Amino acid sequence: MAQATPDAHYIRDLFDRIAPVYDDLNQSLSFGLHTVWKQMAVDWSGTQLGMTVLDVCCGSGDLALLLARQVGAHGQVTGADFAVEQLAIAAKRAAAKGYTPRTNWVEADALNLPFAANHYDAATMGYGLRNLIDIPRGLRELHRVLKPGAKAAVLDFHRPNSILVQQFQQWYLDTIVVPAAQRCGLTEEYAYIGPSVDRFPISREQVELAHQAGFSKAVHYPLAGGMMGVLVAQK
Repeated sequence: MAQATPDAHYIRDLFDRIAPVYDDLNQSLSFGLHTVWKQMAVDWSGTQLGMTVLDVCCGSGDLALLLARQVGAHGQVTGADFAVEQLAIAAKRAAAKGYTPRTNWVEADALNLPFAANHYDAATMGYGLRNLIDIPRGLRELHRVLKPGAKAAVLDFHRPNSILVQQFQQWYLDTIVVPAAQRCGLTEEYAYIGPSVDRFPISREQVELAHQAGFSKAVHYPLAGGMMGVLVAQK
């Protein structure tokens, strides 16, 4: 029997609960590689100096802060998320880096973004698309707020094609991720990752969904043996 998809309130509360340890756990569980993958997403988004860019499902601000460095002092980055505890941490991290003037943090639903159409020069989303209760709608919203010709780079977990890599991914989740979360009292929160990956569209399905959302071009780049991936879609 297929596991039911969690509703939006469950997911929001989950990310609020893990906010205090989210950054440290990501760093340790990925052996620091998550920063490399996020920088790749920033680069593939086409973000440049002076641009106005958006990071949807920004969480505690990792991608948004990389974007802030990329756009420079004359650019502007908006980080949007519906988990207010994560946004509070993101704002503090931005202040510590001196990025407050170039960053803006907005409580927002990725399925109904409170931004004008054709507004942003680029967009990113890190580990957020998989958690949306309506993935096609989330992609349509990304498409709507981007300027013509602009790109969105969407980083997330992925189901590998290789059986061996699939087995490794499951072993990693079961023996590394969940026990580490358990030590922080967050067993339920991180046990959620595995089922969410199983439900998530694979690379070719993501490309097709991007085209259906209105993007003129889309390509999916596998990372970490296919356990991660970046969907790059151009309006």
